[in-house]
Amino acid sequence: MNGTAAATGSASCRFAHYFVVCGVDTETGLEPDDLAGEGFEQSPIRRSFKSKVLVHYPESTDRNPFNKDAVNMLCMPRGLAFRTQADSLEPQFHSFTVATDDGTRSYGFVHTFYEEVTSAQITTAMQTLYQMHHVEHHSSSSASSPSSSSSSASSPSTSSMDSLVSSLDESDAESLAGLSACLGCAGSFDSARDTLYVSKALCLLTPLPFLQAARQFLSQLHQAVTSHTAPPLPLESYIHNILYEVPLPPPGRSLRFHGVQGPIVCQRPGPGELPLGDFPLGEAFSLLGVDNMVQLLTCVLLEMQVLLYSQDYQRLMTVAEGVTTLLFPFQWQNIYLPILPAPLHHLLDAPVPFFMGIQRRDGAQRSSLHLPHEANLCFVDIDNHCVEAPEDLPLFPDQTELIQELSEVLLRFGLPPQGGVTTKPAATTSPCLSSLVLEDLMEDRRNGNLGGEELAVLERLQALARRCGGGKPSDGGKMLGRVFEEEEEELKSAKMNVQLREVFAGRFATMFGKYEEFVIHSAPDLDSWLSNREGTFSFDKGSFLSVQPATHLHFLSRFLETAMFSSFVDGKVISRWADREPLQQLFDSRLERERLYDTDEEDSRSCRYRKCTMLFESAQAIERRLLKADHTAIHPHLLDMRIGQGRHQQGYFPKLQADVLAQGQSTNKWSSRVTASRRTGTKRSTTTETSGLDNEQRQKHTFGRKNLRQSKLLDSSPSAVTQTHREFVDGLLSECRLKTKRMLMERMGKESVELGQGEANITGLQENTLIHGLCDLLERTWGHGLQLKQGKSALWSHLLHYQATEGKMEAPAESPVSNGLDQRTLDDCTLLLKGSLLQDMRFVQTMSEGLSEVGQARAWIHLALEKKMLSQHLKELLTNQELLRQLYKPHAFLLCEEEREQFLFHLLSLNTVDYLCFTRVFTSISIPYRVVIMPMKKLSIAMTTVNPWVCVSGEMGDSGVRQIPKNTQEIFFQCKNLGRLSTLQLGQENSGLLAKCLIDSVMVYNEITGHTYKFPCGRWLGKGVGDGSLERVLIGQLVSPGGEEDAGRWTGTPPELASPSQSVRAVLGALAGRSRMMAVEVQEDMREAANNLVKHFHKPEQERGNLTVLLCGEGGLVLSLENFLLHGFKCNRLFQRNVFVWDFVEKAVVSMETADQMGDLRGSTEPKGPPCDSLCHYVNAINASPRNIGKEGKFQLLVCLGIRDRLLSQWLPLLAECHLTARTYEEGALLRDRAAVHSLSRILHTLHEFTVTLETALVKGVDL
Repeated sequence: MNGTAAATGSASCRFAHYFVVCGVDTETGLEPDDLAGEGFEQSPIRRSFKSKVLVHYPESTDRNPFNKDAVNMLCMPRGLAFRTQADSLEPQFHSFTVATDDGTRSYGFVHTFYEEVTSAQITTAMQTLYQMHHVEHHSSSSASSPSSSSSSASSPSTSSMDSLVSSLDESDAESLAGLSACLGCAGSFDSARDTLYVSKALCLLTPLPFLQAARQFLSQLHQAVTSHTAPPLPLESYIHNILYEVPLPPPGRSLRFHGVQGPIVCQRPGPGELPLGDFPLGEAFSLLGVDNMVQLLTCVLLEMQVLLYSQDYQRLMTVAEGVTTLLFPFQWQNIYLPILPAPLHHLLDAPVPFFMGIQRRDGAQRSSLHLPHEANLCFVDIDNHCVEAPEDLPLFPDQTELIQELSEVLLRFGLPPQGGVTTKPAATTSPCLSSLVLEDLMEDRRNGNLGGEELAVLERLQALARRCGGGKPSDGGKMLGRVFEEEEEELKSAKMNVQLREVFAGRFATMFGKYEEFVIHSAPDLDSWLSNREGTFSFDKGSFLSVQPATHLHFLSRFLETAMFSSFVDGKVISRWADREPLQQLFDSRLERERLYDTDEEDSRSCRYRKCTMLFESAQAIERRLLKADHTAIHPHLLDMRIGQGRHQQGYFPKLQADVLAQGQSTNKWSSRVTASRRTGTKRSTTTETSGLDNEQRQKHTFGRKNLRQSKLLDSSPSAVTQTHREFVDGLLSECRLKTKRMLMERMGKESVELGQGEANITGLQENTLIHGLCDLLERTWGHGLQLKQGKSALWSHLLHYQATEGKMEAPAESPVSNGLDQRTLDDCTLLLKGSLLQDMRFVQTMSEGLSEVGQARAWIHLALEKKMLSQHLKELLTNQELLRQLYKPHAFLLCEEEREQFLFHLLSLNTVDYLCFTRVFTSISIPYRVVIMPMKKLSIAMTTVNPWVCVSGEMGDSGVRQIPKNTQEIFFQCKNLGRLSTLQLGQENSGLLAKCLIDSVMVYNEITGHTYKFPCGRWLGKGVGDGSLERVLIGQLVSPGGEEDAGRWTGTPPELASPSQSVRAVLGALAGRSRMMAVEVQEDMREAANNLVKHFHKPEQERGNLTVLLCGEGGLVLSLENFLLHGFKCNRLFQRNVFVWDFVEKAVVSMETADQMGDLRGSTEPKGPPCDSLCHYVNAINASPRNIGKEGKFQLLVCLGIRDRLLSQWLPLLAECHLTARTYEEGALLRDRAAVHSLSRILHTLHEFTVTLETALVKGVDL
């Protein structure tokens, strides 16, 4: 008992946790592996059978309980394999990883070899199976009878094969005669002449990824089994030694221990170095190439679904582990199974991000795989050196420079950067050093104990061995040469590993060097933070993105939304109350060191690419440890074994003596030394390893990440599979709730307001990222449990099936432009929305963008979201229950009614905000628009007297002039997507006195998205009324879909300003109203208008609103300046009827020009000045314009040009000093107040630093 306690208590600092042997259980016989997915048309010798864990030592440890089923599955992912002497019997090596529920990983290393079957029961069963297979195959091929194949599929289902011989009917005897003709061909077996072999696996489970050391130990163990001579000690001594007497090397040190044939060295990085990564990154880069590896890493960082595909299990692990080591300081948070055994293939259904690998069957093609999720899948075909990445994958920041730097590292080690090189697997056999002298010499060289002469002699021996490699040298020379080569290869691989990892670590340090400045510490203590974690924002994403280079934003905005980054930030927040996570601690200390030495304060947005400076320093540290071992473990020694145990039988792995391996022998003379070394190892241990050893304090605060429990994932029992899919369903519902809540909060700006950051806004970039996340969620939800699919998109596949079934019951399809549009009235849009799910589908299908299925699904989601119809459309799609049951397995999310309803309810909440995601993303499509003119009928002469035209302008261009047909008030037209509409030019060609009308507003309908824009006018159009304008520029506002103009008030989306309304114009038109305007209010409005412009230009470009609205809309600069110039205007003494500011400006210019001419006649020397020249030039040019835009339009144009050309602040004092001003304005008028004019000039002067670009609609026809 004491021995067991000692062994398990110190398990955390042992090199290995378990030693396992898996193979055929002769007592239970052959059991077909039903979950392997193989057909019975295959020869029995090629089929998979269930393997068992034959023995494992120790029985279990407290911290790492032994998971028998999982280890058996991962040691033999395809079960037992049988061979004959005609097949290749080369041993194979692969590794795997197992995670516990707390996230701690263990690593398994497996040496699989073939052992001759000695059990007559197994041989007879295989012979019987082969005879049955031959008979059935022969009869089915001659008679082509379907019944024979069905019987063959059901026959070998019993667990024991003893009774199979008697099951052969005598009538099949003549078929057996044909067996002899078939002997010797592939897959044949005859017990009389063939020797049957079966696979057996030796496995070592370790807490850290000591790949090379474990591989050598198992290889030497197997070589001892196949050797003619017995090993120096029983195999139990070596296994006991590595399980109980070899400790973990202390951090920053190397350790030498002994295998059966020779010494083995392993090392562990120090506190300031990157965590241990022993898997050969060079091999991963050789297989895929630098470009593909960077693309794969990008997919992993953005938490896409990643599936590796290869015939070789070890290649799957090499690529997977290689990529995960490059993630430092981040960690993969989702399903991670680099080797997915056949019984777990149901996990390919998982509707969550995963990183998995499956083995390619012999001759299998990519197309033979049924993959429910492909919309967001990164498929990596390792053997064919290619990566199929999802659509619109963003580039990794500075990708070109990064690929160049990685290529330089690979070239230094002699590897081509383009990849596609198939590296030979390392030899699974170890060199047998027959000479003890050579072994001692090798150890002395490793330990640096050789002087100059001895070292020179050894180098000459090495050179001699290499030269003799081509001929047939003596065994000793050949062995020595091979040992040196292997040592150098191992050292080269380790140095290349750390240098490649340092390049990526340097990139992340550059990208996130100042991340701590953006972490938000809002909770007073850990408990309150944990309880409010979902509603707490721990990182200021908007501010972080605003200081990044523009080329990095696409990648970074999506990376900030991943669980990987959230977990990293959470770790930083928690570090206020608990110990920092090891990787974070290491990353932070590296950042501090960089800041200490880096005095170059560069702006992060324009920061140039800097190469990693730690490459050689890191490589030297590893080289020092590998060339000279710091510690030596206790040598294997004779154990207290029973007489007759441990006998050597060549080619057969012995039955191990359980009592000596089940526990550490604490009574032996070596135990005190072991315990001491463990104690010192524990003292020195720092938490730099990914395994999280001795991290109880951390585990106490495991903060409820709702990850799937790893032990459940590896359980293939039906109840566990059902429970796993139940957890997937709950996870999807929770993710939908959080995503929609986040989208609402971002769109309504609550996050920024709560954080005290002022304005509520969201960048278009962040919005696109969140909507992309929603598309991904919908694809994963529709892919869960999917069994019938067209194309790569699960959602679009469902929509196509729905379209096919509903199309049969529907009238022939009509184009979305004509269908229902003529029927639609201004007040009722229900006809358009009815059946719009299929209409939207048809429109997406006819879009000229050349979209894939995934692109079409995303376009449909964007359109439905913009129309506020997403939840309604999906609800309609799910009403066809019969179709659902055809397409989906019973466990699918879409067949869980309650969760499905809640899912749709969460999506329904998105209808409370306005999105323009379809309009702004699909910019090159053609959109049908409808324009309706709304006259003010009571005051207007009939519209029949006018001949109006319109030109609609938006963010992406204008429609060109569209003539409205006579005697109508509306027009339909189709043109390229204009984006969000901003201005509308309204004009008429008739100039007769009767051709005039009073326009209330103009309505523009986007017939695809359902958006309605209102362009208020409230003014006359025609000669002889108002300002005599025949053309007006109107500013629009978006009315929520459905027609409620005030719906925007409660949605959290600030309503846009519109053209000055009729009521405002009425006030301006009444002279009495002007005289009563308060000077303070006018000045306040002016300041507010200028301030809005300043704020507009200080926002990031993608966050700015519409500049035209700020200039010409209600409350804009033009109207505010007009109010300023109308303040204190005298009664009708100078002009007749309505008074317009333009009249005063014109008179002032004439006065200036007259004064100037008079000055020339009198010989005045007072200079006129450039401001006066420019004002006169601009006013005359506007008057000379062919456009008839009226006096208000001319004043608007003058102000806009003055702002654009930075002249307005100079013109205002000129108007104030003009001699006309005193006669035209009252004493208290603002224009006669020097202080007010000076203040306004200063305000306008602040706008000079910005570049103002005016819409074409505003400046058309004026060449200035």
